[in-house]
Amino acid sequence: MTPPKQPPPNHDRGLEYDLATLHRRRFLGLFTAAGLAAVAGCATDDSTTTTAASTDVDEIPQETGGPYPGDGSNGPNVLTQSGIVRSDITKSFGSASGVATGVPLTVELTVVDADQDKALEGAAVYLWHCDAQGRYSLYSDGVTNENYLRGVQAADGSGKVTFTTIFPAAYMGRWPHIHFEVYASTAEATKAGQITRTSQLALPKDVCSTVYATDGYDGSAQNLSQTSLENDNVFGDDAGVHQLATVTGDVSGGYVATLTVGV
Repeated sequence: MTPPKQPPPNHDRGLEYDLATLHRRRFLGLFTAAGLAAVAGCATDDSTTTTAASTDVDEIPQETGGPYPGDGSNGPNVLTQSGIVRSDITKSFGSASGVATGVPLTVELTVVDADQDKALEGAAVYLWHCDAQGRYSLYSDGVTNENYLRGVQAADGSGKVTFTTIFPAAYMGRWPHIHFEVYASTAEATKAGQITRTSQLALPKDVCSTVYATDGYDGSAQNLSQTSLENDNVFGDDAGVHQLATVTGDVSGGYVATLTVGV
């Protein structure tokens, strides 16, 4: 099959862009050899369980939102549109009608106060990511009129938010990832107000390799082979130790990615 057109060269524009637009993350301590083994571990069959490198409730690193946030800071603002508060983000809403297709993925984030080690009930999470072709709705060629793979959810009494979505592609120059912003409340999120924390979730290599061997992810396997958590311009300074999701499931039944988000 002919590989799809890759995102433009400035797509998540790398270290120079991050340094210019991001307050760099706080210094993180060296992680243990056991943590490194958990990051590097790979399953050998289609049914996969991958454990994140750390279970401590530490603050998740502050990251760039990238060039395609859709929060009004760089062009379109999807947060103030009716319909953005939703759990299933596979479909566009409002006047748009597109549907993102790919391997099913459920994303479960648990938002906690890292200082007090308690769930932040009522906090809101805005989550977004690229589709199986590496395109971002609202921005990329062919999907500028779509707003799929974007949504807001309020944390329940356990601090949990859940999104039904698809597994994102790997595009040139970046490790497979999902963006999110944390807000104090849904009201704050839907007025594109004060952001509590901006960060990214990393997806484990073994799961990515399995997904990218399926139809619809043309080019992703090659892109994945050309980067790593260690050299990614977002996750590279600590190999994503606080951002690597725990992922369970398989291609046929779909995957579930979980991550504790300390703020």
